[in-house]
Amino acid sequence: MEVQFDVVESTAVYNDAASSQSLNHVSALEQTLACGTTRGVYVTLHGHFYQPPRENPYLDAIERQTSAAPFHNWNERIYHECYRPNAFARILNDAGEAIEIINNYEYLSFNIGPTLMRWLEQYDTEVYQRILEADRKSCDRLNGHGNAIAQVYNHIILPLANRQDKVTQIRWGKADFEARFGRKAEGMWLAEAAVDYATLEVLIEEGIKFIVLAPSQVERCRPLPPERDPEGLDYPWQEVGGGQIDPTHPYRCFLPGDESRYIDIFVYDGPISRDMGFGDVLHSSDCFADRIGQAVRGDRTTSQLVAVATDGETFGHHKHNTEKALAYAFRYVLPQRGWTITNFAHYLSLHPPTWEVEIKSVTAWSCAHGVDRWQDNCGCGGEGGVWHQDWRRPLRDALDWLRDRLVEVYLDCGDRFFQDPWAARNDYVSVLLAQTDVTSDPSDPIDAFLARHQRQALSATEQVDALRLLEMQRHALLMYTSCGWFFEELSRPEGVQILRYAARAIALAGEVAGVSLEPEFIERLALAPSNVEDFKTGDAVYRQLVLPSQVTLHQVVAHYAMSSLFHAYPAEDKIYSYQMHQRDYDKRAMGKLTLAVGHLQLISDTTRESTQVIFAVLHLGGWDFHCTVQSFAGRPHYTALKQELFEQLQQASTPRIVLAMNQHFGDRIMGFRICLRKIVTACWRCCLKKH
Repeated sequence: MEVQFDVVESTAVYNDAASSQSLNHVSALEQTLACGTTRGVYVTLHGHFYQPPRENPYLDAIERQTSAAPFHNWNERIYHECYRPNAFARILNDAGEAIEIINNYEYLSFNIGPTLMRWLEQYDTEVYQRILEADRKSCDRLNGHGNAIAQVYNHIILPLANRQDKVTQIRWGKADFEARFGRKAEGMWLAEAAVDYATLEVLIEEGIKFIVLAPSQVERCRPLPPERDPEGLDYPWQEVGGGQIDPTHPYRCFLPGDESRYIDIFVYDGPISRDMGFGDVLHSSDCFADRIGQAVRGDRTTSQLVAVATDGETFGHHKHNTEKALAYAFRYVLPQRGWTITNFAHYLSLHPPTWEVEIKSVTAWSCAHGVDRWQDNCGCGGEGGVWHQDWRRPLRDALDWLRDRLVEVYLDCGDRFFQDPWAARNDYVSVLLAQTDVTSDPSDPIDAFLARHQRQALSATEQVDALRLLEMQRHALLMYTSCGWFFEELSRPEGVQILRYAARAIALAGEVAGVSLEPEFIERLALAPSNVEDFKTGDAVYRQLVLPSQVTLHQVVAHYAMSSLFHAYPAEDKIYSYQMHQRDYDKRAMGKLTLAVGHLQLISDTTRESTQVIFAVLHLGGWDFHCTVQSFAGRPHYTALKQELFEQLQQASTPRIVLAMNQHFGDRIMGFRICLRKIVTACWRCCLKKH
């Protein structure tokens, strides 16, 4: 039987006379995938699925990204082009009709970044659950070894992180994985595959069994002797620093000078992986299988692993419709060639390492200069040398300075609240997971967390400060997300985003400790030269793109007030990262004028900070709004204000209403474009959809 699948044509052509026999062959093969044999060819295709955190630090919502049009933001666009199509990959006949739907995640080895999984869970529960189901089915098929592996939490370059940040990133990544997939993480994907021995040491301490690296990251290898020579002689090392290592089996890597501590390493096939990412190997399922076949040895007496790895977004986003080629290859082409579709953990259980390896000192899979792409002007990501990246080192230095100052604040203040501030930070992920309903614990996650870590019973004010400190540290980790350095210019959205996290951490430090870190931080950013003439240096990027993006509590209330004119909010509701309690609300109309006055209590989901405010909003028609917000000063003041404003409305006099609003609230009137410019791009449509 000859079956071909062409991505361009999106068509599968069948020889009907042989179809039944082929399907029986595939079904029988699927039942023998976990037979335990270590002979034959095993194929692992790994997809690294990841998107950086994009949420506004003040709203926990992603703002509109015009470059992702017609979608609201890049997460949505890639979801529609990649994440969902791979969960429901279609196999088509020659008429273009879907005759079978395959969940590619059942056969892909994959990691999905925790920040992306959090977004997927909130955006589309069906796809999110289908990914979890795929891992469970792969566990059933492969002797308990699932396709999913963990990832460091928010994709920071671990060799450039201090030890404590390494520990937290790995623990948060493990905890997120275990909460979602319901099992211990066997392997972990490192951001940009960046590694050094200090990183391996923490991974080993945290119980990670294996990682995946590029061929270029390995220095030398040699067989593992069954027992040491009496005279201490070992097999000679084989130099493979030029990427010449054999990728068909796993390796064991010992910590220098300590053969009791080790981690296993898989090296993916570099040429095939490169062809997948940058060539036309995924043009069709047969083309893909033929390319894998070129790596298959003629000797079948022992097992051989063909492992390839690339960005998961390759399948459907970077290369449109390639999820269909994968689906057909997984379902038919690869099994027909007698190859077993497996994952790293399963193969490791069948074929433990018989070789050991030494890695190069500091490397990553996307930089030929170690990890300089995230700290120096090494040329990587420089768009052909048109723009320099001299801004990378000053940016790294500025953030390192800020991190160290934030550590001082955290330890000085945190020692009053926590028995062990670092243990509290490492466990704070339990609170983050509960916020997205991953955990099944019905108890209040913050109360449970504080009960585990508080030095003594904390007052409500102390609880707010303790949680502010932890949020400060979370944003200090987010500001190291690798994408901020990856491309050619600091003022790109990725660079601006990590500076926004830095700004939020600075603000939280000021709220807790009263310190002012921002002036010196801006001075240090001034040493980072921008390629864009309008900015010139990083301090201008911060002032022009970061500071204006900050959202005040009054702007959140203004958003609520204006949208309430068109959509009835319930008495208890959630707006962004705040719980809203409507203490009073009154809306009246007179002709074309509509006036609403309200009293709200807002409680932050992250810090438990509680604030009461009052507002008045006048709509004159179209986009013309006048909104005022102030802190609640007591019921008598609010009642008198409300009565006077509605009396003026009865006169149908716009100047009088505005004058009365100025008298009670001050002369700061917020219009739609001023107070909602940032918020409306984030979630105005979400409000319309919700109500």
